[in-house]
Amino acid sequence: MKKDKLLKILLLGSIIVLAISLVPLFISDWFDRNIETVGIRISVLIVSFAAFLASSFFSYLVYTHNKTVSRLSDDMNRRAEMFREIQFASSNYSIIEFTDRMLIYKESDRYIKRFLEDKEFGFHLIEADPDKKTEEITLDKYNFYTIRIPFKIVEGKMVSKLKVSQIRFERDLKRYYFHPTNDRQEETGYILYNETTKRNNLIMNLIVRKDNDFFNQEVNVFTKIKIIIKVVSLLGVTTKGINELYFTNPTQTEGDGLHTYKINSSNFTLLERPKIESLDDLEFDLL
Repeated sequence: MKKDKLLKILLLGSIIVLAISLVPLFISDWFDRNIETVGIRISVLIVSFAAFLASSFFSYLVYTHNKTVSRLSDDMNRRAEMFREIQFASSNYSIIEFTDRMLIYKESDRYIKRFLEDKEFGFHLIEADPDKKTEEITLDKYNFYTIRIPFKIVEGKMVSKLKVSQIRFERDLKRYYFHPTNDRQEETGYILYNETTKRNNLIMNLIVRKDNDFFNQEVNVFTKIKIIIKVVSLLGVTTKGINELYFTNPTQTEGDGLHTYKINSSNFTLLERPKIESLDDLEFDLL
């Protein structure tokens, strides 16, 4: 709007000066007889104004041209930077697949104590029940369990972080949802390397109401679970997707209270294209 308004003012001023300049040209004899040298002065003054407007209009055209060229250059630089980021992300992402068996057992008292003392400790997901309000997390109201799932990298680079947004368990057509605590959008999972099996494991802790039938020391036949997860490669490229895990019946042959679920199949559905993790997310993790 400012550009169009300025252009109209310059054009209108130029037309007015041109019209005024043409008037003395047609009545020059009258100026010469009656005003003598004053007419010449007026003509010089008009010509000076005309020259000023002409130079202003030319400067305006140069300004608009340079502004357009600068905008095109900035756009090309942004496109080039975007292309470099896409090329980098497409070469340095990671996709994982959960394999072997999932374990569910009671969380260590040492980590429960750390979480209760510092709610920002992380690595915990809490049961999300829309019919019940989340109360203060205490030992007399909630149980704490740990799930451990082995995974392997099926494509891409080494994994540096796994961030979980939601875990959904299904059993007997009933669903159990778990979300990050403290209104976070996602929670970082703990990655543990097993020297015996030579595999990495994702470890997350679940906070469940004591009056919930989600889990007990008997056999729990879960049909499947869905994990909304963001995989961050070693070079900071994130890939977000949904992992679906299907199981057979669990056993309790590996220890007191330890449930083993054999993973029959694991499907990964991509939700977002690989992209470079923002600096804000990196600073949040470092803090």
